[in-house]
Amino acid sequence: MQFRHPELLYALFLLLIPILVHLFQLRKFKTEAFTNVAFLQKLNIQTRKSNSIKKWLVLLSRMAAIAAIVLAFAQPFITQSDSAIREKETIIYLDNSFSMQAKGSSGQLLRTATQDIITNIPEDQIFTLITNTDTYRNTSIKNMRNELLQLPYAASQLSETAVTLRAQKEFSRDQSKDKRLIMISDFQDNGETYQLQTDGIEKHYVQLQPVIKNNVSIDSVFISKRKAGSIALTVALSAGEKKDINTAVSLYNGDQLLAKGTASFDSKLTTTVVFDIDTKEEIAGRIVIEDPLLAFDNTMFFSINKSQPIKVLAINGANSDYLSRIFTAPEFEYESTNIKNLDYSSIPEFNYIVINQVSEIGVSLSGALNAFAKAGGITTIILDPNADAASYNNALRGLGNFEISKNETTKRLVTTINYDHPVYKDVFDARIKNFQYPSVSKSFALQGGDALLRFEDGSPFLSYASNFFVISGGIDVANSNLQSSPLIVPTFYNMSRQSLQLPRLYMPVGKNTTYDIPVGLQEDDILSLEDISDPSNTLIPLQQSKGNKVQITTSDSPSKASIYNIKLADNTVQQVSYNYNRSESTLRYAVLNTGATNHYNTSVEDLFDEFKTADSVQSLWKWFVIFALLFLVLEILILKFYK
Repeated sequence: MQFRHPELLYALFLLLIPILVHLFQLRKFKTEAFTNVAFLQKLNIQTRKSNSIKKWLVLLSRMAAIAAIVLAFAQPFITQSDSAIREKETIIYLDNSFSMQAKGSSGQLLRTATQDIITNIPEDQIFTLITNTDTYRNTSIKNMRNELLQLPYAASQLSETAVTLRAQKEFSRDQSKDKRLIMISDFQDNGETYQLQTDGIEKHYVQLQPVIKNNVSIDSVFISKRKAGSIALTVALSAGEKKDINTAVSLYNGDQLLAKGTASFDSKLTTTVVFDIDTKEEIAGRIVIEDPLLAFDNTMFFSINKSQPIKVLAINGANSDYLSRIFTAPEFEYESTNIKNLDYSSIPEFNYIVINQVSEIGVSLSGALNAFAKAGGITTIILDPNADAASYNNALRGLGNFEISKNETTKRLVTTINYDHPVYKDVFDARIKNFQYPSVSKSFALQGGDALLRFEDGSPFLSYASNFFVISGGIDVANSNLQSSPLIVPTFYNMSRQSLQLPRLYMPVGKNTTYDIPVGLQEDDILSLEDISDPSNTLIPLQQSKGNKVQITTSDSPSKASIYNIKLADNTVQQVSYNYNRSESTLRYAVLNTGATNHYNTSVEDLFDEFKTADSVQSLWKWFVIFALLFLVLEILILKFYK
């Protein structure tokens, strides 16, 4: 038994008062003489004994009444656990990711959880609420009711580590308070580790799971084949479980229905649907399916803009016919010139330049290439193995800090590929070892930069630094068989793509994305992104003007999946699309340890019922008031009826 006001127990010293009164009889007796009292001697002794017992009974009843009154004012109580009387800090993590749209036994998981929170937390209780996007500090149900009922879904889910770090920042440093972290989520099996031990924090896991897990989602959209005037657009779909019912797939351009297809899964969990699209016009595309389980992955946006060719300039000191076969229209706009006929003023108009075995890079050309690189242009320098190394070095030191030394005249094989470099990152399905590697007869010993291709002795054949690629030896047919190697096309194609990174069909929401818009800006001009479905949703992304293009970088914004107009003042330059990540579409859930020490529940209501039981305090003061009254009544009865 414990007391809310233990300091009042000092009042028990009041019990000394009736004891002192009893011990020091304050009543004075007067002696009366009788003529003959012998016959009363026996009766007198019995009366004295009776009075003594009565006084002791009255004393005890008075002391018991006083003690009961004092204990009642001290407010005694009993608890289920020692933590019941300690002050508590409560932080609730409520997962509002898209997977919480799934339906449980009482409706959507998120809506059920918010309703249970509103119902079970006392209105005056102070707590902190963490969601995947926001933190509501030191709030109450009274203040949070509307926000909880209207809580939006988010595109990503916080890991337990991230939630714990946030909670640690919000909890106070007061060690006397119990710290409870309640995590309400479906706990998807996405490779994350759950139930991490954290000192000083008592974690409670509430795992909500849907009753149906057969979700159909649009996973990706890509161009699988290009034809004259049209493209084959492939839509990849997946299902959580095998299903016999076909799913309708609709293709829209804005609000106009272009085509319809059917996704048949049969015994598979994945399938594709192919649409043929005319590429003569711009398309603000939208792929739509109907699936009742999750709504966010039923739509995928994509944008097809007018062709923006990469402008390529070849400055030649050797034959460049192979370059004209790589850089073909409509994807490229190719121009070739001899070093003697080069118009230096035209260099800023291009995106990609190839210096093809020019015997000397003069001061004028070197300065023009440096300015071109600073404006975001990419240059590939193919060294002439018959040139003088010293004549090259003066320029190469200023162009990416490269340097060449002796001329290697021994035939060497190119045997090592840097698969992690952006030029080769998506070229190969696997890191093959029996590749048909090219050979080079004469080359320079190249130093500096990040090597993309290496010779068998480990020295670089192709290196990159500061927007410059350098090939250490000539690739004309007399010196190398690279032109007949399958490596030449992806190498030059992807080097040129680095110069103008046009927007892809769509980009992911919430991830760092960089792309180029081929437009020149004046001094005060800026580009903005305008949601075509909600023009009020307009944002200004991070952007950098680089000559004849603007490099745009987006990360947390835009946060909504949609098609966006890229606006320059009131003019639409082109369109870009953003889609939510599909990781939330896979309804697989982690199996949490349900042991007693892990505080595991499957219902918010059950968890708070446990809290009420553990934190319940049974007050006893009313019983002591009753006891005090009973002892006072007992005293009255003793005084009145006891003889």
